Amino acid sequence: MVSEGYKGRIGSIIRDARKHRGLTQQQLAERLSTSQSAINRIEKGHQNLSLDMLARIGSALDSEIVALGAGPTHLRVTGPTTLSGSIDVKTSKNAGVALLCATLLNRGRTTLRNVARIEEVNRLLEVLNSIGVHTRWLNDDNDLEIVPPKELQLESIDETAARRTRSIIMFLGPLLHREELFELPYAGGCNLGTRTVEPHMYALRPFGLEVKATDGQYHAQVNRAIEPTHPIVLTERGDTVTENALMAAALHQGTTVIRNASSNYMVQDLCFYLQKLGVTVNGIGTTTLTVTGRSEIDVDVDYAPSEDPIEAMSLLAAAIVTRSSITIRRVPIEFLEIELATLGEMGFQHSRSEEYVARNGHTRLVDITTQPSELHAPLDKIHPMPFPGLNIDNLPFFAVIAAVADGQTLLHDWVYENRAIYLTELNKLGGQVKLLDPHRVMIEGPTHFSGAEIVCPPALRPAVVILLAMLASKGTSVLRSTYVIHRGYEDLAERLNELGANIEPFRDI
Repeated sequence: MVSEGYKGRIGSIIRDARKHRGLTQQQLAERLSTSQSAINRIEKGHQNLSLDMLARIGSALDSEIVALGAGPTHLRVTGPTTLSGSIDVKTSKNAGVALLCATLLNRGRTTLRNVARIEEVNRLLEVLNSIGVHTRWLNDDNDLEIVPPKELQLESIDETAARRTRSIIMFLGPLLHREELFELPYAGGCNLGTRTVEPHMYALRPFGLEVKATDGQYHAQVNRAIEPTHPIVLTERGDTVTENALMAAALHQGTTVIRNASSNYMVQDLCFYLQKLGVTVNGIGTTTLTVTGRSEIDVDVDYAPSEDPIEAMSLLAAAIVTRSSITIRRVPIEFLEIELATLGEMGFQHSRSEEYVARNGHTRLVDITTQPSELHAPLDKIHPMPFPGLNIDNLPFFAVIAAVADGQTLLHDWVYENRAIYLTELNKLGGQVKLLDPHRVMIEGPTHFSGAEIVCPPALRPAVVILLAMLASKGTSVLRSTYVIHRGYEDLAERLNELGANIEPFRDI
């Protein structure tokens, strides 16, 4: 029998695997010839389980439950690697989570196409399901159906799942039109919560929303008498802040002007989805958005988010550091032009196809074929800027790219406090990365990477940077506790293996 300490953990793993397969408890019960109440007890950790039953559940869910129950996932990487072949870029993580939040605006059915099956999406689906939203995966193409209830059950919200996603703050914009008083849990301490929510309050206060962040909760109150009387000027050109303002404006019957808006890829996808809902949005791709909303939205819509430029950059970096020729298909070129121009200045060689249009009918895509290139450090520092500048999420990949280039490269991560420090983990693989201050690192190349064992940094992009360096490292490396990578990437290790990498997932017994 399974020991007492594992029952709760295995129950949650079974629940996650069941939802990943798009099954209800009743459907899984039918596959196992048992009752729905038995499945409910198993998922809550209240049921003893034999290894035979675990094996049967694993077979029904196409998931290695016994192995999964043993602890966190690690990756064993054998290098150096030369990649070959072609790979498709998955749809955008950040667009996917914004669109899931935006489905709360619509009382009708939303079908989202090719949604990335990542942990951030899984957590959001758990939150949505807990408040009464019906979601189901339709097929192996990752098409997802979302049907809201007539009344949301916010008092039943899954706090554990909510605290494991940073996207919960984007519930504020849709919910302020549905509830006058509500609470949402957030991840992190009180001070962080207050600081995080304040830019959103500048955007949402004109719609009558007031939020206090205390005791791990956003306490929200809406005054329906307050409506925007002048353009909303965002104090920071943030993606999630812009998205919250857009969602609030979508259910405001008047016309709202949003200035200093982000024009980044996930914001554009949200705008295109809102247009499908019947909301008028002008200025897409610029920093001034004009939104004419509707008092109620109740339509059945079908939408396909575009591909993820950050994943595309990850794959470009993988090819560059391993000196490989691969073809990366469905690259959203308009969101990578500055990155490619910067790489060109460093000596990177590539070819690209003619442009074609993404399934959303708007975003421009190309196929890029990389060539092994002799890189040198850029003349100037590399730093991010709001779109159309170099994307803040793409900056960390230049750390591992600079490490294989000849000369010194200065990276300036001015947006995030202390994210740059994680890039010094490259030193454990033989890199020469010097932390100058909380925002700047100096990288000396070229580097001859060699294998090491490293605990995964808690930041998503630096974690992937370490994995990519391990591909280029001589010998065997181990990257421990890789949940953060699964938060933002779908099957990254398996897909790199299809290109010729040697990455083995494992768990400690």
